[in-house]
Amino acid sequence: MIRIDEIWLAREPLDMRAGPDTTLARVVQRFGEARPHCAYLFANKRANRMKVLVHDGFGLWLAARRLHRGKFIWSSLREGSAVVLDEEQFQALVTGLPWQRAGGAATISVL
Repeated sequence: MIRIDEIWLAREPLDMRAGPDTTLARVVQRFGEARPHCAYLFANKRANRMKVLVHDGFGLWLAARRLHRGKFIWSSLREGSAVVLDEEQFQALVTGLPWQRAGGAATISVL
């Protein structure tokens, strides 16, 4: 089992031909470093493909997912800092559901 403590969503699209080294270079460029037990998510311009780079503390894992219909609900902003997701938001994202309303973002608090 791969331990993942943080899940980061990159806002800029990634060329899906990128392999582990190119994806790692993008992680370092966008996030400053690839930290152990973190997952970094990237989508292509059409948002119908996704790549996930995971640093497990020993090496790298690179996974890809493709939707045959529809697209992933990605961040509406294409530039700027990355977005951190919780586990429930990640599950919604990879399923193609609107992740912005899942997990901790769906809570209502009393002012």
